[in-house]
Amino acid sequence: MILFPAIDLKDGQCVRLKLGDMDQATIYNNDPGAQAKAFEDQGFEWLHVVDLNGAFAGESVNGAAVEAILKTTKNPVQLGGGIRSLADIESWLDKGLARVILGTVAVRNPDLVKEACRKFPGKVAVGIDAKGGKVAVEGWAEASSLGVVELARKFEGAGVAAIIYTDIDRDGVLAGINWDSTIDLAEAVSIPVIASGGLASLADIVRMTMPDAKKLEGAISGRALYDGRIDPAQALAILRGTLKPEPGLFEERK
Repeated sequence: MILFPAIDLKDGQCVRLKLGDMDQATIYNNDPGAQAKAFEDQGFEWLHVVDLNGAFAGESVNGAAVEAILKTTKNPVQLGGGIRSLADIESWLDKGLARVILGTVAVRNPDLVKEACRKFPGKVAVGIDAKGGKVAVEGWAEASSLGVVELARKFEGAGVAAIIYTDIDRDGVLAGINWDSTIDLAEAVSIPVIASGGLASLADIVRMTMPDAKKLEGAISGRALYDGRIDPAQALAILRGTLKPEPGLFEERK
C-alpha cells in the first residue's frame, strides 16, 4: 500500500487548491525540487505531481518545475495535467517520469490511451476526477455525462498501470476520502486504483489497511501532509505494519 505525497504546481509553486478552484490556492513552497527532496527524506517512495496550469491550458505549463523535481528526487514520479498526445507522453517519459497520468484525453480520446499503453507498457495511468458521480474534465472545469465505473471499464485489458480516482467534492477540504465510491470502483475493475481527494488524518491511513481496501494500490495525500495533520513516519509505519494504531482510530472514516 503506497502513500503518495502530492505536489500540485501553479505558476511554478507548490500549492493546494480547495475543491479544485484555482482562485482558492494556498502556497506551501516556492521550490518544488526542495519539496520533492523533503518528501524523499521523510521516507516516501513515490511522488504524485500535477501541473494545474497545464490541466486548464491543455499543454505543459510548469515543465521547468517538473524537470527540477526529476533532477532532485530519486523517487519515481507520476505526472498529470495537460498531457494530451503521444508526443507529450514520450517526451515526459524520456525526461525520466515513471508514468504519466491521462485525464481529459481519456474521456475525449480513449483510443489514444490504449495506444499509449501499448507503446509504453506500465507507464500510463488514467486520472478519473468525479463530481456527483460524473467525470469532470479540463482541469475539473467541465462536467461530462460519463459515470466513473463506465469510464474505467473502457480501459479493462488495455494495460493501464493504475486509475487515480479523485472525488472533487472532497479535494483540499480534509473531509476524508470517499471510501465507499473508491472501493466500489476498485471492485468493479481489475485495474489498480489509487484513492485521491480529502485524505485528512491518520484515521484515513488506518482505513487503508482494512481488508476491503486491500485492492487499492494506495492513496494520495496533499494538504494533510503540508499542514502537519499527518506525521509521515507514523503514517508510513502503519502502512508497513511496523506500528499498531490505537484501537478505534479508523472508526470515524468507516
